[in-house]
Amino acid sequence: MESVIEVKNLHKAFGSHEVLKGIDFSANKGEVTCIIGSSGSGKSTLLRCINLLEMPDAGEILYHGENILTGGVNMPRYHARVGMVFQQFNLFGNMNVLHNCMTGQMKVLGRTKQESEANALKYLKKVGMDAYVDAKPRQLSGGQKQRVAIARALAMDPEVILFDEPTSALDPEMVGEVLAVMQTLAQEGLTMLVVTHEMGFARAVAHQVVFMDGGVICEQGAPADVLGAPKSERLQAFLKSML
Repeated sequence: MESVIEVKNLHKAFGSHEVLKGIDFSANKGEVTCIIGSSGSGKSTLLRCINLLEMPDAGEILYHGENILTGGVNMPRYHARVGMVFQQFNLFGNMNVLHNCMTGQMKVLGRTKQESEANALKYLKKVGMDAYVDAKPRQLSGGQKQRVAIARALAMDPEVILFDEPTSALDPEMVGEVLAVMQTLAQEGLTMLVVTHEMGFARAVAHQVVFMDGGVICEQGAPADVLGAPKSERLQAFLKSML
């Protein structure tokens, strides 16, 4: 399998607090990697480092074999190729749904207004939000906002999308609508890295599950192995707490 993103011996500290203590893993093209673990285990920091919202202190992040930490990488272009969907949606409150999905295409990819609008509409339709193009984020439910955020990421034609706990800010009845969209994307072969507490989703959709605890990867492998036959006591305890 061709690895799209490879993380080698990644370290990150905030002051004296070491959050990532030498992380190694790779995400293959067309596969879904679910990253699980309790709060404070370093999952979100790992994702933020891969997207360079945080700068790692040491280690390598390879995108198609090229280390993106060397400084020679075109950052806006990288962010277009490696999209991110946040826990809190991060939509522009002053823009309607359509413009939220157009502005990045025009600014970063240099698309015309017409191209950007057509592409935005295509993906809003895909996530079931094309009827809301004129709505402002404040008029939408959490599940609707998150679906718009996914459409916005898709409109940039990314190769990979990082999802940072995309359902944790949602009411329980809205979780399903967002997971359904993500499941469709997985079936279509989008490369996805998903930090999640949704064990059913990880079991059904992931090709690889990574369990983090205390800033290190304790176990990783196929869902049947990691979720079905956990080896470490820490993972067993975590899964028990999730059920």
